[in-house]
Amino acid sequence: MLIPFTYDHDGERLSCVGGSADGSADGGAGGDSGGDSGEGGDGGGGGSKVTVVLLHGAGVGNKERLLPLLEEFVARGCRGLALDFSGHGESSGELGELSLKRRFEQAVAVIDASVPADAPLILVGFSMSGQTVADLAGHYRERAAALGLCAPAVYGATAWPVPFGDGTGLFSEIIRTPDSWRRAPALDVLRAYTGRAVLAVPGTDTVIPPAVTEAVAESLASRSRFTRLELPGADHMLGLWFRDHAEDRRRFVDALLNGQEDQGWTSARASAAK
Repeated sequence: MLIPFTYDHDGERLSCVGGSADGSADGGAGGDSGGDSGEGGDGGGGGSKVTVVLLHGAGVGNKERLLPLLEEFVARGCRGLALDFSGHGESSGELGELSLKRRFEQAVAVIDASVPADAPLILVGFSMSGQTVADLAGHYRERAAALGLCAPAVYGATAWPVPFGDGTGLFSEIIRTPDSWRRAPALDVLRAYTGRAVLAVPGTDTVIPPAVTEAVAESLASRSRFTRLELPGADHMLGLWFRDHAEDRRRFVDALLNGQEDQGWTSARASAAK
């Protein structure tokens, strides 16, 4: 059962959804979280159950298209959480004022207010949120028991704090600089990651250069328990693809949850407890 709620952070009201199969919900059972006070807590139940966090991409991306995927995880016994970043979906704010840094900070704020501190995390990001997943993996460290990267992007460090603007400003100039992504700190984080990792690759991607995808794959293959999931019929918009293709949606969830009860959750809970 998924229940909508809102969370106030840094002058924005973020639209979120959360819940679990037993009916407990993140974010104060669907009401306002009380802002940055962190009153969302564990949402009235579920203890340290693993929580999957779904993060949408840029542009017109939003959490709504990810709800069927979130429901699939919840049906497998996970707690679920998704949010609209500011300027997206039902959240307040202007898209041009958003940045990679603010995306990371908004995700951390919602997770810390809505998820028990000892709960392992499955972090799933689409397109631009590939960068955000890497940022969160570096922040939560061993608590991040699994990463799902769907047609992910990564960016050079100089792009991280810069507002997106209108597509003609500094952020666009930085990311359009040839090979600027090769110096992305996210690749170092993914190279060091030792948990479960699944890279979903569409058959046709006109947004993410193949060299970026291969660099992400090589980084994940270094130390993680890595699976590459090919989706030959899909394009870059994997959130929409998973929404409309139940079999591939189940394959992706299967790949992320495979073996976790024996390997991932126990070590992630032990790390969080410390």
